[in-house]
Amino acid sequence: MQTDFTIETNGPGLYEFTRQVTRWTAGQGDGLLTLFIRHTSASLLVMENADPEVQTDLRAFFHRLVPPTTDPSMSYLTHTYEGPDDMPAHIKAALLPVSLSIPVADGRPLLGTWQGIYVFEHRTRPHRREVAAHLG
Repeated sequence: MQTDFTIETNGPGLYEFTRQVTRWTAGQGDGLLTLFIRHTSASLLVMENADPEVQTDLRAFFHRLVPPTTDPSMSYLTHTYEGPDDMPAHIKAALLPVSLSIPVADGRPLLGTWQGIYVFEHRTRPHRREVAAHLG
C-alpha cells in the first residue's frame, strides 16, 4: 500500500505529520512503514514531540553547524543559485536521514511515547514537501 503526504513548510524548522501517518496506517494490520522525502534540501526525523524546545535547539544547532553562505566561514561554497541557504540546505540534507523505517502493529506506528515524525525543512522560503509512504 502506498500514498504521498504533502507537508507545507514556512521556513527552517521541524513540521510534525505523525497524525496524518497514523490516520493512514489505521486498520492496516502489521508491517514496515517506509517514508521517503523527495527533495534534496529537507530531511525526515523521528524526534521528541513533547517539548518544543527540542525542535528550537535542533534548528539552532544545525544553523550554527551549517550557516548560510553569507557567513564568512562558508565563503568557499559555490552552489548559491537559489540564495545563501541553497547549498547549506543540501549539506544538512546530506547529514540527516531522507528516509525512515517504522514498524507498524495493528495499524499503529510503533513510536515511543514522546516520538513524532517530522519533516525538517532547511530552506528559508515556504515549500510543499512530498513524502512517499509505503506500508508492506
